[in-house]
Amino acid sequence: MVSNNLIQNRLNPPFSRELAQELLNNYGSPLYVYNGDRLGKTIERITKAVSYRHTQFRFASVTNGNIALLKIFRSFGWGLHANTPGDIYLGLQAGFEPSQIVYSGSNLNQAEMLQVLNWGIITLNFDSLAQLQLCCEVIPKGTEKNIRLGLRLNLPEITGDSRIGVRPEEFGDAIALTGEVGLKLSGLHFYRGTGTNATAAFTEVIDTVIATAQQLPDWEYLDFGGGFGYPYHHNKTAFDWEIFGAELSERITRLGREIDLVIEPGRSAIAGCATLLAQVVSVKWQGEKQIVGVDTTVANLSVPSVHGGYREIVTWKQADNPFTTDICGNTTYSRDYLGKNCQLPALEIGDIVAILDVGAYGYAMSSHFLHRPKPAEVLLESDTHRLIRQREDYSVLLTNQMLDSSPLF
Repeated sequence: MVSNNLIQNRLNPPFSRELAQELLNNYGSPLYVYNGDRLGKTIERITKAVSYRHTQFRFASVTNGNIALLKIFRSFGWGLHANTPGDIYLGLQAGFEPSQIVYSGSNLNQAEMLQVLNWGIITLNFDSLAQLQLCCEVIPKGTEKNIRLGLRLNLPEITGDSRIGVRPEEFGDAIALTGEVGLKLSGLHFYRGTGTNATAAFTEVIDTVIATAQQLPDWEYLDFGGGFGYPYHHNKTAFDWEIFGAELSERITRLGREIDLVIEPGRSAIAGCATLLAQVVSVKWQGEKQIVGVDTTVANLSVPSVHGGYREIVTWKQADNPFTTDICGNTTYSRDYLGKNCQLPALEIGDIVAILDVGAYGYAMSSHFLHRPKPAEVLLESDTHRLIRQREDYSVLLTNQMLDSSPLF
């Protein structure tokens, strides 16, 4: 459920009403619209913020796995951060070399571990000794010299009560495991937390993380992970890449030795480049409150309990005295609100609304809840637009189902 959307209509729509209507006429509604130019500028800004010359950027594709968008990241020299074998598969389809993909995931079974290794992934960060041991047991002979193994760090005083990661007191056992098969434990992966906008939450722990990494005798790389936030409330605190990049670069340079630095932006890079367009299909009033029904659903936004539900909502209509408005989805789910208590003008059937900042965990976490097919995706670049994922139809609901045509009785 999207709650407490106190929109003051202060934000402008991301493009003209004429373009919005053109897009819906061409591709239908609802519609995910990505601005490739804005995405490119965001990638450039983040890249320039970290001056340390041995820095590798890896986009966290868990946030968005569209091939066309992954290719944009590749064109800017970024690699890919993979949480799952599926992330790796999409990355390879987008043209990334296996050496450009870092795996940092959890709980692979033996077949999945072999698949990841057979795909040629050479940098792997594990969140448990059991996963590290499994990798050491199945790693193909003759590939050991190319593999870089790391641990995901669990440091309770920083990461809190997290299930992810290995604690420093387990480093000795991890080093022994890798040593038995002639491998080195050369990396440390640090993950601060999901969607953190407080820059100090990252900068204040740099020294602690570096000191912990130095406990690894063969330390070669520091993966400072992700979790970098995005300000969905546009008037609230935003993560400051320039401050973070300057402080992290200075601290690592101070080491006096060359360490590879890996940064894995996800949400912070892609959230703001996308809009979900929808059309009004119903309007009713409950006293002074406007209840607007649209042709999309909360199932096309991120799962609220996991990645939050707030999104700014704007229209192309203007009003000096907006009305308190609930934007409701097209299912009977009682919590199908795309926005509650929005301040919007009086709307009519056919009007277009724009739900902002849906680039991260939008399509990636959309579902067929209540059996609604998923929208199409479109990419804007300069003055052109093109389809990058087709709209689903109801046939998708039968995919992989075994249909028995024999009579029931």
